[in-house]
Amino acid sequence: MLVTLGIVFGDIGTSPLYVFKAVVGETNAISEQLVLGALSCIFWTLALQTTFKYILITLRADNRGEGGVFSLYTLVRRFGKWVWLPAIIGAATLLADGILTPPISVASAIEGLAGVEAFAGIIGPGNTTTILVVVAIISLLFFFQRFGTKVVGFAFGPIMLVWFTMLLVLGMLQVMHTPHVLLCLNPMYAVDLLTKYPGGFWLLGAVFLCTTGAEGLYNDMGHCGRRNIQTTWIFVKTALVANYMGQGAWLLQHQGMLLEGRNPFYEVMPQWFLLTGVGIATLAAIVACQAVISGSFTLINEAITLNFWPRVRVKFPTLVRGQIYIPSVNWLLWAGCVGVMFYFRSSGNMEAAYGFFIVVAMLMTTVLLFGYLRYVRRLHLALVLLVMGIFFTLELANFVANAVKIIHRPWLVVAVILVFGIMFTWYRARKIVNRFIEFVPLTKYAQALRDVSADRDLPKFATHLVYLTKANDPTHVESQIINSIMARKVKRAEIYWFVHVNYTDEPYTMEYRVTELIDDKVIRVDFDLGFRVQPRVNLLFRRVLEELDADHELNFRNKYESIKKGDFHTDICYVLTERVLSVENEFSVRDNFILDVYYSVKKLALSDREAMGLDPNVTVVEHVPLVLQAAREIPLKRVSMTRLGEDGIG
Repeated sequence: MLVTLGIVFGDIGTSPLYVFKAVVGETNAISEQLVLGALSCIFWTLALQTTFKYILITLRADNRGEGGVFSLYTLVRRFGKWVWLPAIIGAATLLADGILTPPISVASAIEGLAGVEAFAGIIGPGNTTTILVVVAIISLLFFFQRFGTKVVGFAFGPIMLVWFTMLLVLGMLQVMHTPHVLLCLNPMYAVDLLTKYPGGFWLLGAVFLCTTGAEGLYNDMGHCGRRNIQTTWIFVKTALVANYMGQGAWLLQHQGMLLEGRNPFYEVMPQWFLLTGVGIATLAAIVACQAVISGSFTLINEAITLNFWPRVRVKFPTLVRGQIYIPSVNWLLWAGCVGVMFYFRSSGNMEAAYGFFIVVAMLMTTVLLFGYLRYVRRLHLALVLLVMGIFFTLELANFVANAVKIIHRPWLVVAVILVFGIMFTWYRARKIVNRFIEFVPLTKYAQALRDVSADRDLPKFATHLVYLTKANDPTHVESQIINSIMARKVKRAEIYWFVHVNYTDEPYTMEYRVTELIDDKVIRVDFDLGFRVQPRVNLLFRRVLEELDADHELNFRNKYESIKKGDFHTDICYVLTERVLSVENEFSVRDNFILDVYYSVKKLALSDREAMGLDPNVTVVEHVPLVLQAAREIPLKRVSMTRLGEDGIG
């Protein structure tokens, strides 16, 4: 449970830093109607949106213990061809969360120093010093990602335990002075705020910030387990609600006044404790940042496996399962965080954009959750519609309340649309390309392969010649692979291997099957890998050979005259057939645009050899023109033929 505090609850745990500041704002005079109404909205949002939707329902939609939008997608994708669309919209907005959480959390913490006399006039929302301090902290955080979080990860749990304990104590002290604040538990105060308070509906966008991080509970389920999250949430929610009530109690003591730049979170602290409180808040913000950064790495790693993102380099800085580091994503997030900090300048300016992307991600989860409850759990349609109706109503209301606030700051929305565009293009282009791949039966070429292998007049290309195939049917293979063996340059080998990688809907599967198509001559190996497993084909295939040799299932003897028995490394050759667009293609304008973008982006991604973990010294890459659609008949007409005599005269 202590580990769960550090890994899962950092994002939602730091929301008290900015929620009430966003609700009251700079122009709303403090009143009982505003404070109790906002508190009631916060309490019931946490109850319905976080507790009911995520803690009690969504966490049950686990894929062998793993959660997240892509895990949910793999559970429901067989029930609808369109479910990939909400999956990538949710993923794109979660990446926006990874960009916004570090600056808004760290800035909210650092801005608290404005109340310390020693920093008065030096630190303040939006000034250059504050921005530079926040950027420096964020930059250090991203710099240390390459080393993994094992070194500092042990401290995350205790830090968050201190943080939530501080929230609970500070809140309870204020509630004891003003117990009148407990009236907010009555939902009628929320209704009154939304229907009677001037502009009350538009405050929903600020209120919804209290549930930011709820998606993180689901995404990080695989690290901690559902039971740990559900049990720990009891303490976390108690601390959060107590602190919100404490801030509300302080506000009730200052009715008729304006905030004038003050943050109720820091105002409930005694002056002598303020500097310590800011320090603890900063550490908690860093933990929250680490959680969303690690979550972004996991998200992109899953997107790569599911063909939603170009293959990029993935590293494993520690031996901890699931802890990964993706350099390109790390620096993309860093650039986004720094850009957001300089663009918005203060945490208050980020709140609307932050809430907007979070609610979009939650809407997409709700869409996928409908498919899970209806088709996987097979619940009655009326019950599913009732539950989903509650969630859609809450989230659509918050979507509208946040959307109107970001119209004048659209650049981050444009950036997220670009991320969505990459995912959309990569997925659709792969579908278009794969649609035109021709598969042929291997049995048709069985005798030809035997003849090539037995022809001693041909130079031996390799003992083990390995092709990676996309054919799901073990008896078929791409026609371009047959052409590679038989046509372009005849390749004689002792054994022809066809390797197929199948990504399962489960996260950490590592299994393989061997099918001998022609005795000791043509063999297929199918690897079943979970969508969170890296495809290191070079290591996996060598392991298969070693096991087959140890079990005497294949006769490798007499094929290694000068090579140590069992050492297959120097006698394997991998051939990759990389497809490139042919000049003969003629297809629709939409497909043309998608493929142009796809091949442009592909130049920036890892090659197929690097992505599949193949040794460059034993890998041959062949570029094969790919005709997606044969060109129409060319209307070329011969008009005459002239035959010249021996003297060159007709």
